[in-house]
Amino acid sequence: MISFKQLTYALAVANTRHFKRAAEQCAISQSALSTAISELESQLGTQLFERDNKKVLVTPVGEQILARATAIKLELEDIYRLAQEGRTPLSYPLTMGVIPTIGPYLLPKVLPAVRRDFPDFRLSIAEQQSHLLVEKVRNGELDTAVIALPYAHDGLLAFPFWEEDLFLVTHRDSPLGRHKQVNAEQLRDINLMLLKDGHCLKDHALAVCHLQASRLGDTLEGASLYTLIQMVAGHMGSTLVPEMALDQLLSGSSELQALRLDEPGPHRSIAFIVRPNFGGVGNIDVLKATFRQALAENLAGSRQQQQ
Repeated sequence: MISFKQLTYALAVANTRHFKRAAEQCAISQSALSTAISELESQLGTQLFERDNKKVLVTPVGEQILARATAIKLELEDIYRLAQEGRTPLSYPLTMGVIPTIGPYLLPKVLPAVRRDFPDFRLSIAEQQSHLLVEKVRNGELDTAVIALPYAHDGLLAFPFWEEDLFLVTHRDSPLGRHKQVNAEQLRDINLMLLKDGHCLKDHALAVCHLQASRLGDTLEGASLYTLIQMVAGHMGSTLVPEMALDQLLSGSSELQALRLDEPGPHRSIAFIVRPNFGGVGNIDVLKATFRQALAENLAGSRQQQQ
């Protein structure tokens, strides 16, 4: 009978296209992995892989079988999570993705609370853009991801836990630096710098401000919010950033001013996304509550300092 281990080993070979790396990933010897794959192929009566000394290829029938094996593996992992959920919260390891315009500003605020309340919880984190995280959650490479909404996530469930507005960061010497807040109309006459296409923060900013991409100033390939802030400090323009990032981005920068964007909000919502049949929804609920409380406490303190 086909075993779960055999399927796991076969999927590792398919992902790495290399028997030695697959064996290392599975923490077994290469000979043991090769034997398990050979036994699996014998039981199935068909070849899953073509291999020689240089490369490993998945056969056409192997592609179909391994696609089913991926679905089976996800279902079994969800069964284990369901069983664990009835015991101690966050007692099962979790893999979580996060986007670059959230991760550096959210995680330092919430992870200390998670570690304090759940010291044995094991969390693995990957930082990538939204479209990659959505696909990885969908195909089971990640258990969940934290993204900013609105963003297309067809076939997945979203569990929002935070809402926030965008702020314009500008130099105090700029014409807008004397204001307390700004509106979208005022942004049409300045050099507004945003991240490159693919960052959902750019899409959110354009939507909130009713702007076309062609009306923007510099769009920076591969840039980060930190880079944009340095350019603002250099009198090169202004940029829009989410509230949770203000304390880190403006720390020690007395020449910069954060102005509330006076447009209907909230301007974006922060949410966990998961597969509909994901067995760890209870753990997501626990993380939601922990993240929300930690954020509220942290941002309340930041607002008091600004005042």
